[in-house]
Amino acid sequence: MPAIQTETSVGATSSNSNLVAGSAFEYSRGRNVLSLGVTASATGSFITINSGADVILEESPPYVSTLFPIIPDQMFYNDVMEAMDRLRIACRNPTGGAITLRVLALLTPVA
Repeated sequence: MPAIQTETSVGATSSNSNLVAGSAFEYSRGRNVLSLGVTASATGSFITINSGADVILEESPPYVSTLFPIIPDQMFYNDVMEAMDRLRIACRNPTGGAITLRVLALLTPVA
C-alpha cells in the first residue's frame, strides 16, 4: 500500500500550496482509495484538500495534535482517486508563529 507521510513547517502569515508536492504518489498511478489525515501543531491554520477535480475539504481548520494522524481514528478524509488525479493539500497560516503540519495519506489500489 503506497503511503505519503510529510511534516512541514508553515511560517507565520504564509502559506504552502501543496504539502505533498514532489511525492512519488502526488499523482495517482491508477484507481486508488485515498484515506487521509492531517494534523497541525497549534490552532489557527487552515487546510484545503483536492483530489483531481474533487473538492474533499473546503478551507477548514485541521485537527490539532503534535503527532502524525492516528490510523484509523484521525483519517477523516476519504476519496477514490482515478489515474493521474493530483492530490493537493494547501495550507494557510494567518497566525504570528510557525505551525507544523503532518500529513499521512494511505493509497489502496483498486482493481
